Amino acid sequence: MTEPVSEFKSKSGLKRIVAATGYSIDGFKSAWASEHAFRQELLMVVIGTIIALVLPISSFQKLFLIAVLVLVLIVELINSAIEAVVDRVSLERHPLSKNAKDFGSAAVMLAVMIAVASWAVVLFNRFY
Repeated sequence: MTEPVSEFKSKSGLKRIVAATGYSIDGFKSAWASEHAFRQELLMVVIGTIIALVLPISSFQKLFLIAVLVLVLIVELINSAIEAVVDRVSLERHPLSKNAKDFGSAAVMLAVMIAVASWAVVLFNRFY
């Protein structure tokens, strides 16, 4: 017996790449429109990227500082996806729904902590 396949399952070749790009753009638009935390974090990524690019540090360190900021955005998008799925399934309060949302939130917090620690180490090593 074959498993059912979603009508939204990816295509192959160039069609898949074009479709995936469109879905990603839609995801960014939706996150910008509906997720306050995403907008705040994106602002921090833009500011942090500018700061990282002008700092007198190596190219690798610049890349690293920008990458840890982008990691926060990645985790935030995954957290938002978890929240959307939980809300899609049911809006009623349930301990498992709370756990799923809390786990996503904890993941974002860990990503932010990694970013802060990374920036602190690079800046401390450069200026002290």
